Amino acid sequence: MIVDNLKTPYYAVIFTTVVAENLEGYTKTAERMETLAKKQKGYLGIESARSEIGITVSYWQTLSDIVAWKNNVEHTEARNLGREKWYKKYQLRICKVEREYGFHQ
Repeated sequence: MIVDNLKTPYYAVIFTTVVAENLEGYTKTAERMETLAKKQKGYLGIESARSEIGITVSYWQTLSDIVAWKNNVEHTEARNLGREKWYKKYQLRICKVEREYGFHQ
């Protein structure tokens, strides 16, 4: 699903991953993190695609909202599991979105 009801400016956190061989518990944890993120102050939406390269983009009102999400205890535990078990590599990018446009048929 594409999130298309956001009002600029807002922030996008882009989380790109290359997964390891052992993905036991990964899907359940990813789903839990999405559910938990939706409850966080400043959360605006999420888009995700997972295959050879996983890409998840979450949207937030402010940088302080992003820091609060980063410091969430369950999110920290999931991040640690990712480093220990699920990811060969990941990159996180935080961007300010000042303009957007789209198309819908």
